[in-house]
Amino acid sequence: MFDAKIQTPAAVEMQRSRGAARAAFSGARLTGLHQSGSAKAILPRVPGAAEVVFLNTSGGLASGDRLSYKTDLEDGAKLVATTQAAERAYRADGGQAQVEVHHNVGAGCHLDWLPQETILFDRAKLARDTTISLAVDASCLMLEAVVLGRIAMGERVQDLQFFDMRRIDRAGKPVFFEPFLLNSNILAKGARSAVLGEARAFATLVLCQQGAEDAVEPLRAVLDEPGVEGAASGFDGKCVIRLLARDGWPMRRQILRLFNTLRRGEAAPRVWQI
Repeated sequence: MFDAKIQTPAAVEMQRSRGAARAAFSGARLTGLHQSGSAKAILPRVPGAAEVVFLNTSGGLASGDRLSYKTDLEDGAKLVATTQAAERAYRADGGQAQVEVHHNVGAGCHLDWLPQETILFDRAKLARDTTISLAVDASCLMLEAVVLGRIAMGERVQDLQFFDMRRIDRAGKPVFFEPFLLNSNILAKGARSAVLGEARAFATLVLCQQGAEDAVEPLRAVLDEPGVEGAASGFDGKCVIRLLARDGWPMRRQILRLFNTLRRGEAAPRVWQI
């Protein structure tokens, strides 16, 4: 029996998560709701603009996962869309996880797309594509915030594949287009000022609406959170804010202060409140 051939077990194929959630609004009325797989859309009752909170029930993104969020606004709808918690991209043993976000903002409508931070763990592989399509007179506020590991847990991110495409179109023409790549080769170059320096958390906020340039000076006046480096610029109906921080916590506090200015004193979504 000692001469019997040992059978090598076949590689185990891990189960992958799939999720898609969509919410549609006409004015203040919900006109469509779809959710499948791990993606859910929660509709809290809040005063003012309608609100939708997207949730990934799988608990995070791993190799081969697919996630999609979408909203459609028409007839002057005003919507705040956010996520229930920080999204996490875990170590990937195979292919990349993929996230697609698409918002259609119709005539006279406004969208605040304010997802909570994306936390990238070591050896994560994530490709994300975010597109906001605006009608001629529509407007939006978009946030993307990323944290490389959790400093409080002693985590360091050295091996990574992260590609993030961010687009805002108006009447089919691009007004903001930003492909972002961060991978192991870039991280291996160390703390270079042309990349992230010593920062391990970074964010971009973009306001697209008529007169958005007027927000630049008020925003610069509140870019003084300790531990956060920030800058704001505005032109041609856009205002863009960039943030760098060594940790996600001070960056989150800075973002909340910027919300107060960008959203004219309206309270941040409850899931964002400290």
